[in-house]
Amino acid sequence: MSQVRESTAFDVVRVSKIKNDIILNVQSLKKYFPIRKGFFQRMDGYVKAVDDVNFYIREGETFGLVGESGCGKTTLGRCVLRAIEPSEGATLFRDREGQMRDLNKLDAKELRKFRRDIQLIFQDPYSSLNPRMTVQNIVGEPLICNKLASGEELRIRVRQLVEMVGLNSRHMDRYPHAFSGGQRQRIGIARALATNPRFVVCDEAVSALDVSVQAQILNLLQDLQKQLGLSYLFISHDLGVIQHISDRVGVMYVGRMVETARTEDLFMRPRHPYTEALLSAKPVPDPRKKVERIVLAGEVANPANPPSGCYFHPRCPYAQEICRSEKPVWRPVSEDHFVACHRAEELTLQGAQLS
Repeated sequence: MSQVRESTAFDVVRVSKIKNDIILNVQSLKKYFPIRKGFFQRMDGYVKAVDDVNFYIREGETFGLVGESGCGKTTLGRCVLRAIEPSEGATLFRDREGQMRDLNKLDAKELRKFRRDIQLIFQDPYSSLNPRMTVQNIVGEPLICNKLASGEELRIRVRQLVEMVGLNSRHMDRYPHAFSGGQRQRIGIARALATNPRFVVCDEAVSALDVSVQAQILNLLQDLQKQLGLSYLFISHDLGVIQHISDRVGVMYVGRMVETARTEDLFMRPRHPYTEALLSAKPVPDPRKKVERIVLAGEVANPANPPSGCYFHPRCPYAQEICRSEKPVWRPVSEDHFVACHRAEELTLQGAQLS
């Protein structure tokens, strides 16, 4: 535990030296789900879904979060929103007065105020919209709940939001079943923007859409970011999408953040062996070019019973004895580039081509 605390403190100092433009600073965040067995539901351990995660997001920035299915990306996003309660750690968010507030320490009344500034775009545009509500009611509900508009003012505001995301205001009285998947996701985006938020978590926001529609939604999100000054936490398993939309990228493995860096730096010169293996799976658009894919041995570690030391060491081709016995310290290796690997400075890893 001493190593964790030292690395966290070092990370906080490092962040404070960069600029005073951090909108979200996550420190040592954990989410452990209890495992209960038997008739009396006795405690039998924990699933470490999010395990001591540190990262930060600047105002107006898109931070991409990538990793294999089940690595804890969505759980991390929900912990940041406090849609589920974290087990430990701090989620510092800069309020409109410029003060950093720990969302995990706010009571229900205080947290409700921050809900206006922090919103979520869901993965599935089909199940995330109430089929019994019209577009007017779906987009207008956050405005009513937060007492931001009513009557004719409410209808005007909903019309503005619907048009902002590229839909026709004449369709405000239609139900979700009358729209395509891409149009439904635009409705979800309009709903997320209703309270004029500053920070939005996009949880696999385009994974359920066709490729051509994905591009339209990604371009819309980027346009809205420039127009409204939004900051995004963009969660995805698609490296191409992450590369396209992100300013910086974080890589997760079995509940832990193993590397964060600027997008180009991470794709061109990864510092963690898992990032190298992940990037080797990224498709190359040139069919004449052959790329040697790194196939990892073994299975993904069990978050309920992770290995000692570095969680990745049973599959890592560069592992040494220290990797098996000691947890790597989360530390900077260059400007804006953090990694948790004992051998980050000595390894020369293969990156992916930027397309």
